[in-house]
Amino acid sequence: MASPKFGSAIAPATKAATIKQLRNLSNLLDNAIRIPGMSRGIGLDPIIGLIPGGGDLVGGALSAYIIFKAFQLGVPQPTLMRMASNIATETLVGTVPVFGDVFDVAWRANVKNVELLESHLDSPEISQKADRGFIILLIGGLLLLILLVAAFSVVVFAGIIKILNVLVPG
Repeated sequence: MASPKFGSAIAPATKAATIKQLRNLSNLLDNAIRIPGMSRGIGLDPIIGLIPGGGDLVGGALSAYIIFKAFQLGVPQPTLMRMASNIATETLVGTVPVFGDVFDVAWRANVKNVELLESHLDSPEISQKADRGFIILLIGGLLLLILLVAAFSVVVFAGIIKILNVLVPG
């Protein structure tokens, strides 16, 4: 059986409520705290990302949730891939000390992903919806990447602690 066409089976009120929820979530993750004199805020994502290992997992899971909801709204595979690449870029660059944290604040992957979702829903062209197997592989791969990066962060953090204990006995 062929996949349904983009956006075909979702009631407009449900779609609007979901988009509002995702917009609020992306703003919480990427813009929650306003900084006086700046046009952008800092979200919770880069802040919780400072927690070695666990912060990346929580932020990644929330970002993956946005992609999953976009799938449920009928966003096609190419857009879902762009959304996943935004998160993967943020995750990988985020591993670089200091620069990664600054990049996370500036990149705003979650806001970008909701903008991609909204632009696709506003577009008049009809696209083929992604299938269930694709989204399982996409989100599974993304979460695996985030898990590996988090594990790497924990190992590096533990190594730094071990080195400090050797250098500063006590």
